[in-house]
Amino acid sequence: MVEPLLVVMAFLVGTGFSRLGMPPLLGFLLTGFFAGALSLGDRGTIQSLADLGVTLLLFTIGLKLNLRQLMAPQIWAPAFLHALIVVPLTTAMILALPWLVGIAEVELQVAATLAFALSFSSTVFAIKIFDQRGEGASLHARITVGILIVQDLMAVAYLVISAGHPPSIWALGLLGLPLLRPLLTMLMRQAGHGELLVLFGLATALGSAWLFESLHLKAGLGALLFGVLLAGDEKSAELYKSLISLKDLFLTAFFLSIGYYGLPSGQMVLVAVILSALIFLRPIIYFFLLALLRLRARTALLSGLALFNYSEFGLIVAALAVQAGLLPATWLTTLAVAMALSLFIAVPFNTHIHELYSRLASRLHRFERSRLVYEERPVSLGESEVVIFGMGRVGSGAYEYLQNHFPDRVIGVEEDTTKAAALTADGIACVHGDATDRDFLARVAMHQRKLVLVSLTNHAENVEVVRLLHGLGFSGTIAVVARFPDQQKELNDLGCIAFNLYAEAGHGFAERVMEELRPA
Repeated sequence: MVEPLLVVMAFLVGTGFSRLGMPPLLGFLLTGFFAGALSLGDRGTIQSLADLGVTLLLFTIGLKLNLRQLMAPQIWAPAFLHALIVVPLTTAMILALPWLVGIAEVELQVAATLAFALSFSSTVFAIKIFDQRGEGASLHARITVGILIVQDLMAVAYLVISAGHPPSIWALGLLGLPLLRPLLTMLMRQAGHGELLVLFGLATALGSAWLFESLHLKAGLGALLFGVLLAGDEKSAELYKSLISLKDLFLTAFFLSIGYYGLPSGQMVLVAVILSALIFLRPIIYFFLLALLRLRARTALLSGLALFNYSEFGLIVAALAVQAGLLPATWLTTLAVAMALSLFIAVPFNTHIHELYSRLASRLHRFERSRLVYEERPVSLGESEVVIFGMGRVGSGAYEYLQNHFPDRVIGVEEDTTKAAALTADGIACVHGDATDRDFLARVAMHQRKLVLVSLTNHAENVEVVRLLHGLGFSGTIAVVARFPDQQKELNDLGCIAFNLYAEAGHGFAERVMEELRPA
């Protein structure tokens, strides 16, 4: 059973960090170390819940994964080049630790294993950060997640190669997995929209994990691949949304579980501090690699800082090395502390990333290539007077209505390039763009527009767009979607027209009925 006090502590400490403008996961980490030191709660139960959280995370990543995107050089090249640069540097630093802090001599094999484990970035952290900022569909998020998936596949390959037993001969049958897609998509559609859909997702994630584990393969790889099988179906987006809260709940257990690895000695804490200091090289390396691959400075910076940490997969790799006798057990707790420290370092940078970019933009632009990738090239809003940011169901509905009142003067802006292209193919005036990108807003001359509707997925993102527009001197009308009264009040205080989706849905429903009943 999960200790009730542990749940209360996680909530209170997580809330405290949230009130300070930082992600609650830092509070969960602190709670985990405290609980581990006091042997509070059942470690086995916490670890089982944490494993479930990681399984659901990988399954939901698969649901949104586009395999073609992984083939882009902007994804696989930085992942491999970063490893080629960082692993030798980290190995050299670890070999030098006996002279720096006086620990026992470290063997080359141990140093190389540790360096490999430290070369990964945290998938959990990046997904949480992007979800909190509402940037899950942005180009920099897709590139970051793509790099993380390549890293995860590298880690899985290591786990398979270094396992004490090879995959079962029956694993060859997994080559026929694509044949299951019609059956799985049919079951997903039959599940409807309620708890059966959630149960289907949970059963598929856990069932695929069990299948792969039975075949002596990584359980998480099974969840990821089965998510990929369902990706692209029109129902997969709904399944993804239905699993978000469940995934986040169990990922809380993952962050708590890190503390149960224990605390190392004072000397090894110093080692963890030195290892965490190395993390400052990571965003710099990624920035230059991504800029070299023809991405904008902003995209390179946001992606690099999202990768500015050590990974939970590093702990898994290290744990396997300990079991195989390749690594002393003391290094496992040292890596856990180094990972926690790296997250504490990364959070402030990622929380204030847009302010940071605004300050550094003029300097960073010097490193951009003259010819950018297609998705990064400038777009034009033409002579449009009405701009809609976010072309989901709400934005698309607003576009259809306003197009009747402002013919050929309405345009949509969508950060998902695939969705923007699909809308354009359907005859809707839509361009690809990131509404939270100050450079984009400046280039498209927003001061010439009269009305802006903001309908993004995240309230913090909506507020950021409003503040950017004000900063650029936009004097027209701004209307923004809200979901709760406190959000509506904040938007009203910013001088916006705030539309509460939940409170005003009834009005819109009745208005539509009256339109249908009106005589022709």
